[in-house]
Amino acid sequence: MSSDCLFCRIAAGDIPATIRYQDDLVVVFEDINPQAPTHLLLVPRRHIPTTLDLTPEDNALVGHIFQVAAKVADNLGFAQDGFRIVNNCNQAGGQTVWHLHFHLLGQRQLSWPPG
Repeated sequence: MSSDCLFCRIAAGDIPATIRYQDDLVVVFEDINPQAPTHLLLVPRRHIPTTLDLTPEDNALVGHIFQVAAKVADNLGFAQDGFRIVNNCNQAGGQTVWHLHFHLLGQRQLSWPPG
């Protein structure tokens, strides 16, 4: 855990958030600036700054995050209609919090290209 990282502090329970799912590896909570009727952030508990910092040892973690995304989408009733999972990497990619996270967007028609 990085004590100055917003997402580490949310995952630790030090900062309140609307938690939708959590387990030993990941925390899922509502985005404070939603871009869809459902906009959740999937955050690993372990501090990983960006996608570029992932290692082969993190393959199971990333797979788990995607399985959690599908499970949450199913539990909230929009999996079959469709959803989007987004990861922003570094400043030009739109990353604003330096802790690996994935956006789960659903419950509206999403357009392409996204940005």
